[in-house]
Amino acid sequence: MKDEAEGARTVAAIDVGANALRMVIAEVLPDGRIEVLERLQRAVRLGQDAFRRGRLGAASMRASLAILRDFQELLKLYKVEHIRAVATSAAREASNTDTFLDRIFLATGLKVEVIGAPEESRLTVSAVRQALGDALNVNRGETLIADVGGGSTLLTLLKDGEIVTSQSLRLGSVRLHEMMSSTDDSPEQTAELLRYQISTMLSSVQNSLPLKDVESFIAVGGDARFAARQIGRATDSEELFVLDAAEFEKLVEQCEQWSAEDLAKRHGIPFADAETVNPALMVYQNLFRLTRSSQLIVSLVSMRDGLLLELAGLVTGKEDCTLAASVIHSATAIAQKYHVDLPHAQGVADVAERLFDELQPEHGLGPRHRLLVQAAGLLHEIGGFVSNRSHHKHSYYLIANSEIFGLNREETIIVAHVARYHRRSGPKASHPEYMSLPRESRVVVNKLSAILRVADGLSRGHIRSARDLKFERQGDDLIVCLPGAGDLLLEQRGINMKGDLFEDIFGMKVRLELM
Repeated sequence: MKDEAEGARTVAAIDVGANALRMVIAEVLPDGRIEVLERLQRAVRLGQDAFRRGRLGAASMRASLAILRDFQELLKLYKVEHIRAVATSAAREASNTDTFLDRIFLATGLKVEVIGAPEESRLTVSAVRQALGDALNVNRGETLIADVGGGSTLLTLLKDGEIVTSQSLRLGSVRLHEMMSSTDDSPEQTAELLRYQISTMLSSVQNSLPLKDVESFIAVGGDARFAARQIGRATDSEELFVLDAAEFEKLVEQCEQWSAEDLAKRHGIPFADAETVNPALMVYQNLFRLTRSSQLIVSLVSMRDGLLLELAGLVTGKEDCTLAASVIHSATAIAQKYHVDLPHAQGVADVAERLFDELQPEHGLGPRHRLLVQAAGLLHEIGGFVSNRSHHKHSYYLIANSEIFGLNREETIIVAHVARYHRRSGPKASHPEYMSLPRESRVVVNKLSAILRVADGLSRGHIRSARDLKFERQGDDLIVCLPGAGDLLLEQRGINMKGDLFEDIFGMKVRLELM
């Protein structure tokens, strides 16, 4: 135990949310296990400003800065080594978010990153899957994970434990509360209006999300945890509770009759939390009724636990295989949507992966970049769906405006650029989108584009499997040995057309030989 304590690393996750600021401080043990030291939550209604007026108010920004200064003192006390601070829906929608983030940095030194809904959903799902393990037999069939936050509801559909799709709805508890706060209706009338608004919003997603096939319903979020405390039944896992469907319906019906003041008094919860209980529970209720699930499962984990898992992977150097599989699955689904030649795309991605590994000493990039070049390989020809003419430019546009589950916005843009440069000219100073990237990202695009171009050139011929390729170094040449008999006319033509950027970036010329 002493050796574990000596090798432990202290990390922290901070969430600047729509209705509260939250922080979790934890120790990561050498084997990757996470032990939480502190969980903190302070209410600030950033969403109240953002959803009503489109910008963050001065008072809520001042309150947030004061809380983050307090958080910073605790970070120093615990000697936290790695911190990831993120902001979600309120910051995504406010017009003055950059000013807010600059003020945070100047006041505390914290760099807060605004994450998109796909990233928020991915982190939440990662934490839920870790908590579930093999529990409750929900890794079979179709599972819906619903996270009702202050500004949005995140819905993620899994099939046999694998992520199929994810959607974000502008259906958060704070947003719904703000819509109803200007009325003087009774609790029953407010509930009726909320129910109409929620059902209208949910009707639009039933075509894209086959909720009627969902067998397991998992609820995540503070209001779901409230329901678990009231009527939840414990399971073998400390982080999972089961709610009987009839009891849940009864709980929602009771809560609908009470105002926020009554809820706060009856259940001993802060008034700010009581204001969001009814809107959130009604969203869960409406979603649950659209599924075939016989019970609700409430997971006590949150997006912050997903952040801790990523930080644990960072400090231990362990790659998240589940994340990689999710990215590849999402990219493949997008490729199928745009009717690409999937065997070719997969072949290019596989060869790019082999080249990436072979050139590790030269490019010095990490596992995350390996994932990006694989995704670019799968998606490099989706622009052909628009037009074969300049399809590389169309590929850039389609990827840049897609959501690749598991990649953040910056990573998706890098994938779009790498796919854009798989043919014709390489990156140039005259390309405005490329030049708008930070220098570090441009370097990554250059290296990955060079690899993808060679992979695409090699895949023009008769390679059956990327595993069959052999590599040798002779001076400034990278010799690629291909299996089989016959000539290498197609492959050589491909390399002649696409090998120029590779030679510029890596200082090596690609030569082909038969084994």
